Amino acid sequence: SEVSVSWRPSVEFAGNVYRGVGVLPASPQDVWECIKPVAGGRRTKWDQTVKDFEVIEAISDAVSVCRTTTPSAFMRVISPREFVDVVLMKQYEDGTMLSAATNVEHPLCPPRPNFVRGFNYPCGCFCIPLPGEPDRTQLLTFFQTDLGGYLPQTVVDSFFPASITGFYSNLTKAVKALKA
Repeated sequence: SEVSVSWRPSVEFAGNVYRGVGVLPASPQDVWECIKPVAGGRRTKWDQTVKDFEVIEAISDAVSVCRTTTPSAFMRVISPREFVDVVLMKQYEDGTMLSAATNVEHPLCPPRPNFVRGFNYPCGCFCIPLPGEPDRTQLLTFFQTDLGGYLPQTVVDSFFPASITGFYSNLTKAVKALKA
């Protein structure tokens, strides 16, 4: 799939908000199956930026507090990270599915040794049905992540666009494998 990545300064923190837009060769339900933020979900299997995902507290069927851990990245320049977020999942009448998240502190989730605590500012993924094309989905993603630690902004700025492009590429492979 083709993916377009753009960014601008965030109003939330001293980094950027990144936007990815691409069309995937799969139904919105199949794309959602691969990206939905649930414990034991498929994302840890195909997304190289997610090592583990766990639900700390289920607040409702649609809202939970979750911890996501990442492996080291960028030739180990970026140490493993952990993120604690409140996550909302929603489906709209037109079939669009949304996962939105933002950082939160939770008493059952103190910072752990060997991880740098990062912070996701409001971010999310929209699986948008394409009218008349049931086997294609527009995926719109927004990321604004403070990786924490002492990384120069130039390292972060060079990491994120390639990471987002890799996310779309690996997701395309995952949805194709799901359909096989």
